[in-house]
Amino acid sequence: MASSDVSDPSVVARLDSAFNPRTIAVVGDKRAMGYMWLRCMSTFGGKLYSVQVDPNEISGIEELGVPNYKSLLEVPDEIDYVVCAVPRQVSPRIIADCIEKKVGAVALFTSGFAETETPECIAAQEQITQMARDAGLLLIGPNCMGIYNRRLGVRHSGDQEAGDAGNVAFISQSGTHCINFSLFGAVHGIKCSKTVSYGNAVVLDAPDYIEYFAQDPETEVIALYIEGVKDGPRFLRSLKAAASRKPVVVWKGGVTTAGSRAVYSHTASLAAEPAVWEGAMQQAGVVQTQSLDETVDAVKALVYAGRPAGTRMGLIAMTGGQSVVITDAFEREGLEVPLLTAKSYEKLAAFFNIIGGSYRNPLDAGGTIGMGFVPANLEKLFEILEEDENVDAVAMEVGASFIARRLRDNPAMLQQMVDTLAGHKSRSAKPFIAIAHPGHVEDVMSEMRRKLLERGVATFTSFQAAAKAMARAIRYWRFRDGGE
Repeated sequence: MASSDVSDPSVVARLDSAFNPRTIAVVGDKRAMGYMWLRCMSTFGGKLYSVQVDPNEISGIEELGVPNYKSLLEVPDEIDYVVCAVPRQVSPRIIADCIEKKVGAVALFTSGFAETETPECIAAQEQITQMARDAGLLLIGPNCMGIYNRRLGVRHSGDQEAGDAGNVAFISQSGTHCINFSLFGAVHGIKCSKTVSYGNAVVLDAPDYIEYFAQDPETEVIALYIEGVKDGPRFLRSLKAAASRKPVVVWKGGVTTAGSRAVYSHTASLAAEPAVWEGAMQQAGVVQTQSLDETVDAVKALVYAGRPAGTRMGLIAMTGGQSVVITDAFEREGLEVPLLTAKSYEKLAAFFNIIGGSYRNPLDAGGTIGMGFVPANLEKLFEILEEDENVDAVAMEVGASFIARRLRDNPAMLQQMVDTLAGHKSRSAKPFIAIAHPGHVEDVMSEMRRKLLERGVATFTSFQAAAKAMARAIRYWRFRDGGE
């Protein structure tokens, strides 16, 4: 737990029961909240119970088809996971019932503890913390949204998807960022295996969740939003150990002076000095990001792009101006855009349309691919870049203003382009990503991105976003392989 110096296998095992519950109890859900928690859990396939003593609330709960009890101790089953939504003053009583009932874990949605900085609220947090620690109760929070398990339908937002498995875990001190990552990530092809919003972290802290997800077989990539840590050395050790097994992406909040003040009022955490944090993250070998967008993009590259052999990019643009800008974007992020081999240039010269185009690298290929889209020529370009020993990974601009309306007017052409790119990605040994800019025909580009992501092609909205994500993924794999 938060105060221990090393990983506790029993905590990891008990967390697994909480993240994969068979029974859930929601304590204190109310009509005024729209019975938020019970509605969120309507997708849960296990046993769901309500605990509510107010007779004015019970009828609404029963209308939802959820059995209600007036005490947690009256629930006839063992309980793996409890969501507690009672007022702060009532929370010690519910914690005591959780201890007596021997529940697996409890997420305390209730806020108004140490983050308020008042003596009364600080004392209340100390009380529930001591109760939980003395009893060995796994307490998530307080001031948190708790657990989301996509496969099992355990949710903390009614907008979250449920029923199928995911492969990305997200650990967050912020409930909003936790929900937003699952929702925004889903739009970008990222399916969460499990997430946790853990708030003030009085018992369980970030290292506990990192250690759990490091061994979770459903989770291939771990991402975090973190504001501060209580045990820096343990946090760093858990990150290093996890990053040696699977990619870890860390988004740090509170890196500015004003931001660090906001951190304390949000989750009562102390932010680290930026230079100290930067050095620690580099030592741990994690991917660092600065926003939700960057975090989603980095995860997308790690999940979909593939593992590169090096930093040399083969770039395909649709116009001359775009070929300049895409080169600048990737070079600016520390990646190389080298000349191709002489053998590649010989092959390109046999069919490449050099009127209004260039095939040095980047390939200014709009004329060669064609206004009407010639998949055979694009496949030739892919084959040449695949065989070129100077290229480690490929990025392609898949939409530009001159072709967007044609794609809208001819859905078969759009599908043909998607099929060509997805086919190349599935056959290629080199990482491949696509860029489909928002534009004046954004509905077409949005559809292009959606279709490509459905086919497992990492797709980005700008050259800069693609370059940053690719550079971060490459740095992670090189660090893990001992290259940096």
